Amino acid sequence: MATVSSLSRERFALLFGVMLVAAAGNTALQSLMPSIGRQLGVPDLWVAAAFSLSAVIWVLTAPHWARRADHRGRRALMRLGLYGFIASMLVCGGALAAGLAGLIGPMAVFLIFIVGRAAYGAWGSASPPAVQAYIAARTEGAERTSALATIASSFGLGTIAGPAIAPLFIFPPLGLSGPLIIFAVIGIAVLLAVVTRLPDDTPRSSARGQIIGYPSLGDMNSGAGSDDQDWSPATLAWRDPRVFGWHMIGAIGGHGQAALFGVIGFLVIDRLRVSPSEAQQWIAIVLMSGAAATLLAQWGLIPRLGLDPRRLVLWGCLLSALGAIIIGIAAGMYGITLGFALASLGFGFFRPGYTSGASLAVTRSEQNRVAGMVTSVNGIAFIGAPAAAVALYSLSKALPFFVTAALLVALTFWVWLRFIPSDQAA
Repeated sequence: MATVSSLSRERFALLFGVMLVAAAGNTALQSLMPSIGRQLGVPDLWVAAAFSLSAVIWVLTAPHWARRADHRGRRALMRLGLYGFIASMLVCGGALAAGLAGLIGPMAVFLIFIVGRAAYGAWGSASPPAVQAYIAARTEGAERTSALATIASSFGLGTIAGPAIAPLFIFPPLGLSGPLIIFAVIGIAVLLAVVTRLPDDTPRSSARGQIIGYPSLGDMNSGAGSDDQDWSPATLAWRDPRVFGWHMIGAIGGHGQAALFGVIGFLVIDRLRVSPSEAQQWIAIVLMSGAAATLLAQWGLIPRLGLDPRRLVLWGCLLSALGAIIIGIAAGMYGITLGFALASLGFGFFRPGYTSGASLAVTRSEQNRVAGMVTSVNGIAFIGAPAAAVALYSLSKALPFFVTAALLVALTFWVWLRFIPSDQAA
């Protein structure tokens, strides 16, 4: 863990905790939502819509908080983000508990849910860029690089830990609302620690807070920026030929990934023919297999294979397409888990390929701008794709998986036959 005189181990641990709890709580709720919707008898499309709205608001508000983190009040922005997280969990958990107790109707529960998720999207995105700016302003050189990389891993770790531990918090009388209440309590503990133990002292230098992507299942990229926070701004157009192709790749593949994650929980419930509460542990196992496969790709295979971005995208698309097909035809837990792990392994190749490809295509002074573009593309994919996948799922349980596989195969052929990247590597 990186430490310097102005950033002790205790302070860094607090910053790590802020990022970890935000990602873990959000992805835990994502893993629970199919079971929650089924137990309340709410249409599956409403479940997808609740998270789509939250993702939309996150994408719209994250740049604002990133700009605010460039200046003063970074600790205040961390507190604001935690307030948003805690309020969202309490509102959603309270509404769910009331709905399960029969005190309010299912539609009322989800209307309140949407309000709670909107609060997380609006204010939850304030913490991550503030954490990055706080660290970057108090570290230098290699220490800054190490610290930001560790903070980035906390966001990825949270997307694994949330679904893994959520089933442990399902107990009477709270039932499925238990994990939401427990994560709110954890958030309160982190908030108190930040208020009492993290000073808002004068930083060594100014620093820029990077836009952070919406924390979603299977997304191991935090959006943490580079360690060099003092580059001069550069204008880079979305349709710049150096990056436009990469953006298309990221958007198409990202929609495929978001579609799979949007319906996998429903498939587990339906294929196993168990109650929503009983299905939650099996959903967690499937999601954990995907997380492990993603880690294997990004932390184990990619550093050893030495593939360039274009080949990472190609292999990633093929593996993900194969995994989606296996899920579509799977009749039981083994096939679903195997297919989801294979698809996640593919996306574990795909995401770094797209991200590094876009980065290598531009000059050093354009890195901050292209990083923001990449984060936006990643976030946009989680706005409409889950709802579209749920709509296809209502027609046929296998349809969203086969459509996703066809989309990824088509992307593979386009990248292989037509796409020639522009690598500037400044």
